[in-house]
Amino acid sequence: MSYTALYRKFRPDTFEDVKGQNAIVTTLKNQIKAQRIGHAYLFCGTRGTGKTTVAKILAKAVNCENPQDGSPCGECAMCRAIQAQTSMNVIEIDAASNNGVDNIREIVEEVRYSPTEGRYKVYIIDEVHMLSAGAFNALLKTLEEPPSYVIFILATTEVHKIPITILSRCQRYDFKRITIDEIAARLRELVDKEQIEAEDKALRYVARAADGSLRDGLSLLDQCIAFYLGQKLTYDNVLDVLGTVDVEVFARLLRCIRSGDVTGCIRLLEELVTAGRDLVQFTVDFTWYLRNLLLVKASGDFDELLEVSSDQLVLLKEEAAACDAELLMRDIRIFSELANQMKYTSQKRVTLEVALIKLCRPEMETDYSSLAARLKKIEKQLEQGIVMQAPGGNETGDYGTGGPNGEYGYGGGYAQDGGYDPNGGYGYDGGAPGGELPAALSEDLRTLAGNWTSVIAGVSGQMKACLTNARPSPGNGNTLLLVFQSAVDKEFAEKEEHVAEIQNAAAKVIGKQIEITMKLAGQDNMQLEDYPDLTKVLKGVPIEYIE
Repeated sequence: MSYTALYRKFRPDTFEDVKGQNAIVTTLKNQIKAQRIGHAYLFCGTRGTGKTTVAKILAKAVNCENPQDGSPCGECAMCRAIQAQTSMNVIEIDAASNNGVDNIREIVEEVRYSPTEGRYKVYIIDEVHMLSAGAFNALLKTLEEPPSYVIFILATTEVHKIPITILSRCQRYDFKRITIDEIAARLRELVDKEQIEAEDKALRYVARAADGSLRDGLSLLDQCIAFYLGQKLTYDNVLDVLGTVDVEVFARLLRCIRSGDVTGCIRLLEELVTAGRDLVQFTVDFTWYLRNLLLVKASGDFDELLEVSSDQLVLLKEEAAACDAELLMRDIRIFSELANQMKYTSQKRVTLEVALIKLCRPEMETDYSSLAARLKKIEKQLEQGIVMQAPGGNETGDYGTGGPNGEYGYGGGYAQDGGYDPNGGYGYDGGAPGGELPAALSEDLRTLAGNWTSVIAGVSGQMKACLTNARPSPGNGNTLLLVFQSAVDKEFAEKEEHVAEIQNAAAKVIGKQIEITMKLAGQDNMQLEDYPDLTKVLKGVPIEYIE
């Protein structure tokens, strides 16, 4: 006989076996006991929370010859026929593959005939949101006024796609995600029945990986048992099968990030890749690890929300003591954005490496949280007695080599107050890349700099994100230089059609085509801050001092 998956073998047969949906189960049992059964139900909620299971139990209960406290007895002829899927009274329909008007019209025709046995004909329509607009319209009248012997049970994971006209004709029940404790307890119950040895820590990790879906939890457990068939299921075994990482590795990675050790981060990532770990899952798990650290840092009253063992909790508190809350929030933001990118990028490792470098080098970003990280880094260096100097500057704070009328100066040191000098030119902090740039900017570049937001607004969605993260800077001659922090952004922007798109957007501002060159920050030992940012350099400078 073929093997039956755990989630099918142990599918609940009575309301008492349903886990995590007590409010819904109690309501349905009371309706059956009081004979106040509705004609249409809508079960919504995430996958694996029991929608179809409860629908089948309800179908048995309303037809059961000897219901026990609102639950089906499981012994009568009707219960056995429905359980064996041989009853003509319960019709299951998959709306994903039967979503046309003709399919629904067949149901409407069948509804006219009363059941040959039992009291009710029950139609269970799974993934009902997949029905076409015409199919929903064909169902409307029958759903509103069905014969007394017909019950409709609609199940969906995307309730927002259901027309309001359908929603208003149904009793709606929202199935919530099942807690880790409830999933872990159910897994323990089932492994004991199957006589399989398993550590509680291992089962709890499977429960957490299930993300609120009991069916997912049983499928993952099935996978782990099959891999280590005949052996005790340990925590390390589960990590191996699911391709996930232990908390100790997260702690090592975070220490590398705090110390700015880019080499350590990349080497640790290389170990994970070599070990076959899933990088998308790693990104999600590390984000949760940072979240747990932040909760511990914020307050000691969140122990019950952390869903970790007592040993891991001790480690979390030790790590949290050495962390800064603002930096943790920045790290969580970066990794949350990364988790979305990882789903769609083909170069997952490169994308993850860029994020790790960004975490180690906050000077690569200019947003508020990154500035806070940079200040923390500077404070720490000052505490250690390291003298900070601006790159390319001098001790006296000389201004740039501006002309007699206040031309735009790049060449010398940096301005102490960050401003401009009408008699000596505008000093750009830190000098210019690759020696002196022209003393005066062209009219085209000045116009572009003053209207850069219009250029960004003139390109398509993904190109907008690339240009927002790029730094516009003067290039050789009358060219525009775009400096990118991300290799992925640069590769995307360098495509011929995307360069043309930027040029067209710029042409709408300056009235002519402009040549565009691109560079990646970090090349030729030049970091992003070493390139003058046109939009910031020109900000607040009177035009007569730029001529």
